[in-house]
Amino acid sequence: MVLRLIVQTALWTGGMGAVLFVGAGTILWPAAWIYLAITGFGGLVVGLWLAKHDPGLLAERLSPLMQAEQKTWDKVFMVGIVAAWCAWLALIALDAARFSWSHMPLWLQVPGALLLALSLAVTFLAFRANSFAAPVVKVQRERGHRVVSSGPYAYVRHPMYAGALLFFLGTPLLLGSWYGLAATPLLTMGLAARAVLEERTLRAELQGYAAYAERVRYRFIPMVW
Repeated sequence: MVLRLIVQTALWTGGMGAVLFVGAGTILWPAAWIYLAITGFGGLVVGLWLAKHDPGLLAERLSPLMQAEQKTWDKVFMVGIVAAWCAWLALIALDAARFSWSHMPLWLQVPGALLLALSLAVTFLAFRANSFAAPVVKVQRERGHRVVSSGPYAYVRHPMYAGALLFFLGTPLLLGSWYGLAATPLLTMGLAARAVLEERTLRAELQGYAAYAERVRYRFIPMVW
């Protein structure tokens, strides 16, 4: 499984690199190399931790994005989000590197890197608390799926999505794209729609989730939503 983790991380990082560098028209883009190093190395470190402490969750995280038990609407979402993600990275590359439409100062790019690191930290805390954090929407009855309310789940119902919001902000800041930053609300709205649909599934099929949702009122950001 560790070998599979390494291969999938390399393929995912290589795929993002291809989109970025083809869009940029050059590999001489330091910010993109830093971005790939943070995301690739960070993802690998978290994955290796899972391999040691929660191999069941790692197996779920390495599973295909299309699964038999997955809800049909989530399969549609996955296709859409992958396409949107690639288009977003391509827009950032065209803006920040090929045509230089944006001129973002270094003092904003550095916080972008810090936001990416913070996003990875939030994701790690979610994984450590929730062994059922699969990448697709489904109830894992064969694994004894239960409601998790510890760790970051004591504050928001979707801490991984909260981490994704940090990732959405950090990516265009580090890569230096105002156009990419302007498109971030569209990705956020897509994630918010998925959270609402996911909760409908969990309320209907996962015992105790409705009560948990009543106790923990916020989905992404405490006191906001």
